[in-house]
Amino acid sequence: MNDNLDAVRTVLIESLELSQSPGELAPDTALFGALPELDSFGVVALVAAIEERFDITIDDDEFGAELFDTVGTLSDFVDAKLASAVR
Repeated sequence: MNDNLDAVRTVLIESLELSQSPGELAPDTALFGALPELDSFGVVALVAAIEERFDITIDDDEFGAELFDTVGTLSDFVDAKLASAVR
């Protein structure tokens, strides 16, 4: 499990105004295509919220449907971005 999973869950809930609690968003919880709130506007809001919360930049060529596949894939991406920023 990655270090930022809880923070990613919180950002998801807050930016998409989800009714779920953080504990309901397991790493294998499907996102894109499964959450009606994660439409094109939701993606923009979520990316902005993640960039702000974690102080990272997500470049256009870095995100596609696979990034938003599950809570775990999104959280793993954030961990990888943070790890590469530390180097």
